[in-house]
Amino acid sequence: MANSQPTRRDFIKTSTVAAAGAALAANLMPSNLYAAGDDEIKVGLIGCGGRGTGAIDNVLHSARNVRIVSLADAFQDRADSCEKRANELGQQKEVTDLGNKVDVKGRVFVGLNAYEDLLKTDCNYVMLATPPGFRPIHLAAAVAAGKNVFTEKPVAVDGPGIRSVLDTYEKANEKKLAIVAGTQRRHQLGYLETIKQLHDGAIGDIVAGRCYWNMEVLWCKPREKQWSDLEYQMRNWYNFTWICGDHIVEQHVHNLDVINWVIGKTPISAAGMGGRQRSVPNPQDFGNIFDHFAVDYEYPGGVHVLSECRQINGCWNSVSEAVVGTKGMCQVNDYKINGTRILSRDQDKRAVDPYIQEHSDLIASIRSSKPLNELKTVAESTMTAILGRMTTYTGEHLTWDKAINSKEELMPKDLGWKMTLAEPPVAVPGKTKFI
Repeated sequence: MANSQPTRRDFIKTSTVAAAGAALAANLMPSNLYAAGDDEIKVGLIGCGGRGTGAIDNVLHSARNVRIVSLADAFQDRADSCEKRANELGQQKEVTDLGNKVDVKGRVFVGLNAYEDLLKTDCNYVMLATPPGFRPIHLAAAVAAGKNVFTEKPVAVDGPGIRSVLDTYEKANEKKLAIVAGTQRRHQLGYLETIKQLHDGAIGDIVAGRCYWNMEVLWCKPREKQWSDLEYQMRNWYNFTWICGDHIVEQHVHNLDVINWVIGKTPISAAGMGGRQRSVPNPQDFGNIFDHFAVDYEYPGGVHVLSECRQINGCWNSVSEAVVGTKGMCQVNDYKINGTRILSRDQDKRAVDPYIQEHSDLIASIRSSKPLNELKTVAESTMTAILGRMTTYTGEHLTWDKAINSKEELMPKDLGWKMTLAEPPVAVPGKTKFI
């Protein structure tokens, strides 16, 4: 790493040598990742909440010649708020210095089918940031429309959704479309360097692991009188399994993705336990999700990984991953192998923000005509999380094959604002049946 602090602009001009080198050495990205290219990236955003608005900020700082051209959301207030913020971001000096701009006038679409209108525009780079229950539908539509895609994680909430996404992955390959997922650790210098060394045998063969996403209670949206059943559940989406997948899928997917990446395989089975025990003032607004999961994943070769995720106030917290090998252990999230940190904290601070790096990598792959396609990888990590939820909800020991071939479809049919949509029950292990 250079001694002086590099700016994002410097990175876009010349790339961060260490980051590019790590990616190349790990053989994860094209050899000419930062090849010259000026093709305009015309961005359309589907999903104008906090993560979608953040993605606009990220992509505007990721490369030259980027223009935000269209927005879509189910709700007018979300679309309006995002449009206002996007216009503010478009005026930032760092953005204008890169030749980037925001021009969405007349191309802001609202409604349950707003994504269809957006995909008819001339955008060539679609960002998907709606709640994950919609992801299989939007991915399939974006690829059918011939768009390159940045998709937030997770990419589905059930087995049928995963099967749809894997089909979309194949279609994207046939069309030579690029897809990068919001599993930003795969574009983070410290993780790249650490996992490269693990793959090179730094701790021998992996024999066990564990990963955590233990934290406080997150948000809920109390119901307002004027909201229909559907509007309430969509605005309170994090708390309903049909639209978020539960927090093991929506958040813990990050840590499970790291474990799959390190091991290089998906689990063959899982057994879990969990439930809902936190005390909150308004439990009805926390939908039907659990507040704690503990899952034992078995990987090929008898490798077991303990997974924990919890959202209860006043408890010990950790968001982390660790693995044990025949020659030692690695605290992956801290970039430590056998107690030695392989990337200094100062180097880590000076590395490019991975939320920006993932867009830089996607755009570079488009411009070099060597498209990245991470959809299969993120689909497998999402399915790992879904497997964990399924085994915990039912209390059954489940294999990967059984879970991925599940017939349970969580997405309600024929969504409409005036539909009757009962709140789904909370699962009861031992009584809730696998479908």
